[in-house]
Amino acid sequence: MTSLTSPYVAPILLLIGSNVFMTLAWYGHLQFKSHSLITVILVSWSIALIEYCMAVPANRLGHAVYSAAQLKTIQEVITLTIFAVFSVMVLKEQLGWNHLFGFALIVAGATLIFRGS
Repeated sequence: MTSLTSPYVAPILLLIGSNVFMTLAWYGHLQFKSHSLITVILVSWSIALIEYCMAVPANRLGHAVYSAAQLKTIQEVITLTIFAVFSVMVLKEQLGWNHLFGFALIVAGATLIFRGS
């Protein structure tokens, strides 16, 4: 069984955490339209700091076993997954067949990045 601190697993867990905070920083303010833009920018920056504190170690640790392209691909797939859940659950927006098909194409492209590695 692979440990959570494994160089294969830890970066993925950190990227998941990082992307939760990134999604909150980038899109969470859409629920607070009555707040001033400067307020939501400052709050978003403070949330993004937490995101960076997870993303940087994820990439540093992950680069021991993954290429930079693989790390970026992992991050993008995680980002799409978390964004899709956030969009439906928090923003109450529907995902249509075109969104799902587009995401599937991105996942197919991600699969190509890992072929032969």
